Order: sequence, then structure tokens, then C-alpha cells
Amino acid sequence: MSNVLIPNELIENKIYLIRGKKVMFDRDMAELYRVPTRRLNEQVKRNIKRFPSDFMFQLSLEEAKASRSHFAILKKGQKEPKRKKMPIGFYPAARRPRTSVCG
Repeated sequence: MSNVLIPNELIENKIYLIRGKKVMFDRDMAELYRVPTRRLNEQVKRNIKRFPSDFMFQLSLEEAKASRSHFAILKKGQKEPKRKKMPIGFYPAARRPRTSVCG
């Protein structure tokens, strides 16, 4: 990724409170780094030693369901998007190590 400044407001709008801590979801992190979410998750998996548990965690099914209400309300008859895995939550301080992983 090129050195593009991202406005603080954009980042702040993508931070949620889960487990009593500020968290950014994998899809939002991927958007900021301009990579597909699956690519970000692949790189995290391949470089897991760079991402200890104090930098990230996988959301539980209940947390994932609860977080959906933050994003959109489905239209009548519309199905929820399917994910094979639960989203990953990254603590905002975790943004820095990822620059070399996705870049």
C-alpha cells in the first residue's frame, strides 16, 4: 500500500466495543489496506506469529450475530450473507504490524 493518510474519522467510525475493548473487524481493516478480506485473513494465518492474541481474536457466533446489527438491517426476504468463518477482531493498535503483511 502506498503511504496514504487515512482520516481519523474514517478509522474511528470502524471501531466497535466488543468484550469491553475497542475492536476493528477484519473486513474494515482490509478495506483500509485496500485488500480483499480473504487476502488479509490468509496473510494473518500464514504469519500468525506476528499476530498474537493480544492483537486479535476470532469472534464467537453470538458476537458475530450481535455485530451485524451495527452494519445494516436486511430487507424483507433478504438472506444474511454467509461466511465460512467468524470475523476476526483486531485491536486498533494492531494496525501497524499488518502493513508489511498485506503490502
